[in-house]
Amino acid sequence: MQSICFYFQVHQPFRLRTYRFFDMGVNHHYYDEFQNHSIIRRIAKKCYLPANDLILELIKKYDSDFKVSFSISGLAIEQFEMYAPEVLKSFKALAKTGNVEFLTETYAHSLASLKSKEEFKRQVDLHSKKIEELFGQKPVTFRNTELIYSDDIGEMVAEMGYKTMLTEGAKHVLGWKSPNFLYHHASNPELKLLLKNYRLSDDIAFRFSDQGWAEYPVTSEKYAGWLKNIDPEQQVVNLFIDYETFGEHQWADTGIFEFIKALPGKVLSETDFKFRTPKEVAAKLNPAGEIHVPYPISWADEERDLTAWLGNELQDEAFEKLYSVEAKVKLCDDKEIIRDWNYLQASDHFYYMCTKWFSDGDVHRYFNPYPSPYEAFINYMNVLSDFMIRVDEKYKPDMFDKVKEKGKKAEAEAEAKAKAKWDNIKDYTLDDIVKISNAKVKQLIKKIDPEEMAHVLKDAGDEVREKIIPNMTKTAKKQYEKLEKEIKKIKKSDLKDIKNKIENELRKVWK
Repeated sequence: MQSICFYFQVHQPFRLRTYRFFDMGVNHHYYDEFQNHSIIRRIAKKCYLPANDLILELIKKYDSDFKVSFSISGLAIEQFEMYAPEVLKSFKALAKTGNVEFLTETYAHSLASLKSKEEFKRQVDLHSKKIEELFGQKPVTFRNTELIYSDDIGEMVAEMGYKTMLTEGAKHVLGWKSPNFLYHHASNPELKLLLKNYRLSDDIAFRFSDQGWAEYPVTSEKYAGWLKNIDPEQQVVNLFIDYETFGEHQWADTGIFEFIKALPGKVLSETDFKFRTPKEVAAKLNPAGEIHVPYPISWADEERDLTAWLGNELQDEAFEKLYSVEAKVKLCDDKEIIRDWNYLQASDHFYYMCTKWFSDGDVHRYFNPYPSPYEAFINYMNVLSDFMIRVDEKYKPDMFDKVKEKGKKAEAEAEAKAKAKWDNIKDYTLDDIVKISNAKVKQLIKKIDPEEMAHVLKDAGDEVREKIIPNMTKTAKKQYEKLEKEIKKIKKSDLKDIKNKIENELRKVWK
């Protein structure tokens, strides 16, 4: 049976007030409390409360046949606590059903994964603890801010112990592959990846009320028909959507709530799909293969890259300046500094500075509270400049030696832990190469001298040759074919030394 995985993102930033040059060093209050309060109250009324009531109603009606998942940023949670506690109460009611999975993300809905491994981990841990505290679930699935993902980010997430991660089914990454399968990280098969079906997700999130769209209007019958037409061999359809779609971006009078109310019944009665949470999908399915993502992707804009937040001079200057004070912030024992450090990292601030005017310009203008990206930049930099003055005042240089000593101790502990891990790794032979991923085979090939590889392959079995040779680059393959014809027999002792060397490298990539 095929799976549908509904995931909803819930996030609201702390919006900045108009902060002028002459406020710097004088007024340290950065946030527009009236705007933040009124926006949260408005969206709670239009979206969060009626949508949560509807999800709860559907769970009660369909029991275990209807399940969804959420990630709620730490900044959204703080504002619910401040301005709309009834929203948190309604999410807790959903958690108690057992049919809702809550995911971990960065606490500040930040871009930390692109800049600082330490800060990234701090925020993920902070968010995980908050989710467990509120909803009684320890999150096991991770979604990064705006579904940002790369091989490097995946490695960091796997190191934190997560086994499943959500990201975008970007066309330029998938090529001919379908997003409707479970995949795994390029070099770590333990990290499973669920990819957004952007066409079917965006049919709800963006095109639902577009009267100029050829498929308008979207009905539950029509949508179930699209699902029914999906190849039965395809395992899962991941519908990843901003929760504010319901009632805020798509107003109630578009029929969005009626659509969602009718959809589960149509899907369950007319298709072979079953609603499952991300952790259930990951546990049930075997990955169809690996996904290699050398450069970060996201779910934003047509490009599905980072240009919504980074890339122009305004964004890059603000981003670099913000993270230039990270080390000092970590040495500040001040709750207000840490609070503002979290709030100022929200990706929204950089999104407002985006200067795209063409394909996605209308979308950026819709979400931007500033008259222009330039005014967003000036306002943010004024706030950041004052924040940096405060950090310098609170920064305690005398703490540096203690932190340095602590760092040395942590480094020694990490080294001992790595050594213990190394000592516990079994001795691998060349035949074990058939058990590792193609990505790791490619890593191994790069580390081995071509002539030594040719000697070993000449003596190797068919399975080993069939695993290594197809993973060579064109240049390496030509070089190997030439060496294979010319290579002379060597002493058994020399061949053994070469094998030991390769097996030692195999041991490293296996980790």
